[in-house]
Amino acid sequence: MAGTPEDAKQAALSDAWGLVHGEAKRLEETGIGALFASDGERFDRLSATHEDLLVDFSKERLDEAALDALIRLAGTAGVEDRRAAMLAGQPVNLTEGRAVLHTALRAGPDARVLVDGEDVMPTVRAVLDRFLDFAEDVRSGTYRSASGNAFTDVVNIGIGGSDLGPAMAARALAPDADGPRLHFVSNVDGSHLADTLKRLDPKTTLFIVASKTFTTQETMTNARSARAWLEAALPADAGKHFAAVSTNLAATKAFGIDDARVFGFWDWVGGRYSVWSAIGLPLAIAIGADGFRAFLAGARDMDAHFASAPLRRNLPVLLALIGIWRRNALGLPTVALIPYDQRLDRFAAYVQQLDMESNGKRVTREGVPVTRATGPIIWGEPGTNAQHSFFQLLHQGTDVIPVDFIASASARDGLPGHQSLLLANCLAQARALAFGRSEEEVRKLMRAQGRSPAEIDKLAPHRTFPGNRPSTVILQSELNPFTLGRLIALFEHKVFVQGAIWNVNSYDQWGVELGKEFAGSLGPLVAGEASDTSGLDASTIGLLGYLSSSKD
Repeated sequence: MAGTPEDAKQAALSDAWGLVHGEAKRLEETGIGALFASDGERFDRLSATHEDLLVDFSKERLDEAALDALIRLAGTAGVEDRRAAMLAGQPVNLTEGRAVLHTALRAGPDARVLVDGEDVMPTVRAVLDRFLDFAEDVRSGTYRSASGNAFTDVVNIGIGGSDLGPAMAARALAPDADGPRLHFVSNVDGSHLADTLKRLDPKTTLFIVASKTFTTQETMTNARSARAWLEAALPADAGKHFAAVSTNLAATKAFGIDDARVFGFWDWVGGRYSVWSAIGLPLAIAIGADGFRAFLAGARDMDAHFASAPLRRNLPVLLALIGIWRRNALGLPTVALIPYDQRLDRFAAYVQQLDMESNGKRVTREGVPVTRATGPIIWGEPGTNAQHSFFQLLHQGTDVIPVDFIASASARDGLPGHQSLLLANCLAQARALAFGRSEEEVRKLMRAQGRSPAEIDKLAPHRTFPGNRPSTVILQSELNPFTLGRLIALFEHKVFVQGAIWNVNSYDQWGVELGKEFAGSLGPLVAGEASDTSGLDASTIGLLGYLSSSKD
């Protein structure tokens, strides 16, 4: 009896995964150094470019045959069909019945994107024009404070995607920022807002409250406190110092924000993909409408590459397949993301949310438990600081941790000599991780330095580097609005491809809900406004008891 089409698909997928694992087994005893020694054209074979953007994965523990197996896996998993479905506005977010169309937010002027048969682009362009016009009004002083002065400072109040995206991008594009000073408050810890406000003048400070529903607990707590701070100085005019990114016009109106200063976005834009929407308003205020449009253009450029480039030369696909190889074929659960650019000091945190909230899933799109590891743990800090913090473990620790390096060939406004030294460090770390230094090499070096045999015997094991630690290097010409937009979109699409291969829904985030639900019920107990602890576990009751006694 013939099997169903689904049976055939699953059999093909099983074969494709088997081929990948077979390649990993074949290469198990082959180090990165040996791979380079056997192929003088390895860099050319295992790197790819798009315009000035280079992805070099030749220092990964694979070869062309392994890459062929990964490409076959992507094809068998239906990456191309799922890509087409997402870009066409189909409801690929199955658990919420939504399209996933952050790409529409940066689509070109002639684009048509249908959701439920309706072209959403006219509305997208209208909202874009509205919030960019408002950004320019704030920048120019056309929209002024209640005191009649131009705004000198803008505070964005949000959390998660309503904070990380614009905060990261504003920091990255500091050379382009010629508008009011930006500040970002996200943590409900009162010190975050208090420390920000103590440096500001209420008469020249504008607040942007970013919450789609205008009910996010942390954001609204901070917004109410900010309003109280303003009302102490401007009792009748505090509302004029607020704008909002929200779809809840009734709530924003009740808060005192005129509809003209409220900018919405859509349920087919996930929070961690929303920097391209009105959530990017603070960034637009910093770098201006032209800069923001260049930022969108960079992402659009990557979208076009992702949509059309063959899998073998498609940068997001290649980056995703390297991640699949590390996570599933080599069993490496974590990735260090190290930008050699101080202005990208929030990029690892941004990608951490993008990746871990998207693909940190334990069930498939069909709701059954996954049979293999999914999203990796993403973490990192900028080089060269990271080198003096945790690179000891990367080089000589007992766990192998792959690294993604990011750097730009040129600095926008760096100091003489600094960029060359920065880049030398980036390339050196990738080289040291890959090739290491054997004990024999250490002993030879120490003998050349005139060290005694006893000292060599004592120190050689400590100065040996095992190498064979994989990394990928991502290089571009410089960091500017266009290239930052392109870089973010590269990682967005990488996450999509991996989610497609793992067959998980990358666009919901139920994992953040349970803790929020528990916090809502525990809040009155912590505040001393309730006392019924029935149904709670002994640990939580004990912790509540400690907090209560500490307040006394």
